[in-house]
Amino acid sequence: MAKGVELRHNSVVKLSSIQATGKSDDPRTRELVARSILENGPSSAPTLAIRLGLTPAGIRRHLDRLVADGILEARQPHSAVVRGRGRPSKVFLMSDSGREKFEHSYDDLAVSALKFMSAQMGEHLVAGFAKNRAEEIERKAALVLTKKGNKSAELAQFLTEQGYAASIEVRPMGEELCQHHCPIAHVASEFPQLCEAETEALSRLLGTHVQRLATIAHGDGVCTTFIPTPQTGITNRKVRA
Repeated sequence: MAKGVELRHNSVVKLSSIQATGKSDDPRTRELVARSILENGPSSAPTLAIRLGLTPAGIRRHLDRLVADGILEARQPHSAVVRGRGRPSKVFLMSDSGREKFEHSYDDLAVSALKFMSAQMGEHLVAGFAKNRAEEIERKAALVLTKKGNKSAELAQFLTEQGYAASIEVRPMGEELCQHHCPIAHVASEFPQLCEAETEALSRLLGTHVQRLATIAHGDGVCTTFIPTPQTGITNRKVRA
């Protein structure tokens, strides 16, 4: 395993203690809005207004400014989550440039080092590095997962503490582990082996096969991993790593 190539892991950004004023020209409040989306994933204006204690009009002013500045993107909600009548609310998610403004845990030097390693010594060393990194995450997580607890929920909490802003969403045939932030997204976009090794580690920790459905490194808004309930098996949905 190559020495000296290290990807730093910073904790996920925390919501500021500065009270949101709701003023359209207050950069502190806009930062709260952006960080809320970074930590909690794509969110609608009504959801953000409740989460941050802002008025609907106030939150929309901040969202409009963040979209205009290129920090956020606005999209129509996925058809699967649209319920009831009326026009569905748009969801806002972090753009690539916005994510970079908040991203401090990857290093361009790591990308250069891995590229050099691959070119000079072979891709197998990059795969080995990815495996080593995933095993280190697995070792740390194994110390906090309890035999009697909810493993997926405990894993999400551990990943959040490691900077992934993770949560668990219940689905008809299992659960989805959603990682709203990726500390190494920039590096993983160049080297998907990191995502692949991480997915294998998650599978071993949970004691079941899991399926990666989306990744931030691939351009998705959230890293999503499907965890099937016992005996349901893996769905036929396309794997993206």
